[in-house]
Amino acid sequence: MTVTVERGERGERGGRVTGKHQYAKNPRRPRDSYTLFLLPGMLAFFAVIIVPFLMNTGVSFTEWQGVGSPEWTGLANYRELMDDSEFWASFRHSLFMVVAMAAVPTVLGLVLAAALFDFVGKHFGTKTAAVLRACFYLPQVLPIAVAGIVWSWILAPENGSLNELLKAIGLGSLQQDWLGDPDLALYSVMGVMVWVQLGFPLVIFMAGLQRVDPQLYEAAELDGAGWWRRFWHVTLPQIRPEIYVVLLWCTIAALKVFGAVYVLTKGGPGGATNVPSYFSFTTFFEKTQVGYGAAISTVLTVIILVLALVGLKLQTRAEDAEEGLRA
Repeated sequence: MTVTVERGERGERGGRVTGKHQYAKNPRRPRDSYTLFLLPGMLAFFAVIIVPFLMNTGVSFTEWQGVGSPEWTGLANYRELMDDSEFWASFRHSLFMVVAMAAVPTVLGLVLAAALFDFVGKHFGTKTAAVLRACFYLPQVLPIAVAGIVWSWILAPENGSLNELLKAIGLGSLQQDWLGDPDLALYSVMGVMVWVQLGFPLVIFMAGLQRVDPQLYEAAELDGAGWWRRFWHVTLPQIRPEIYVVLLWCTIAALKVFGAVYVLTKGGPGGATNVPSYFSFTTFFEKTQVGYGAAISTVLTVIILVLALVGLKLQTRAEDAEEGLRA
């Protein structure tokens, strides 16, 4: 396609001469060209994720000590895994981690985000709300190794900050070996993970609250709705997509948690805080049962993948239903 443009030019005697010049319009960029921009990321994903996962899956069908040639055993590792009480115990512990890293932070994050946005922001200013939001988010910025070491000092049985505080306020009878008692270790790790994870949902929910129409809150307030009713009937329905994202993201993070367990308890005492990712790690590098460790990590990866697909499907269905109601 060409565009014809008339342009006046000055002739030899100073008169105006009209000429026609044709300029070619740039052709439309083909859609396939955008693939070139995605290609580096696709290649990196294939090299870093797909290939190692396929290699790990292949090793899971063998018996291998990490050296020499692997011996093909078929489904023997998976049959052994289904009867392994230690694996099922670690999987139950990961369900506790889902509560600590997904359920509790989501609920607390919702309430805190609504309070910072609807109360602190209005009465003390947005800067105060932003500072408090940053304070809650700070544990997300800290490396998990640093956070774990600090908390191991706080929860130490002797001269630990928590026990010393209990003693100082006259509650010395409540002093415990928080990370060394099999009955308390898992709950102590859960408490640390709530502290670590809380900032993420808080920031996501506060971002979601900024897109809610203020007229909805004004209308609810004019109708006599208190803060809790506005939160329940206005805030929650409006930020439902953010809730789905937070729950899915935090659940996946809980299922693959490793760093906190490694730093705080190393799966102990007596396997009380063992989780599948750490169980796979110790099977790989301490017991040198590479094939069996690969089977554990493969099962965990499949569980996470299925959970992610189900979560995305439920989110899409909910969004489609909401759009249908609006239409």
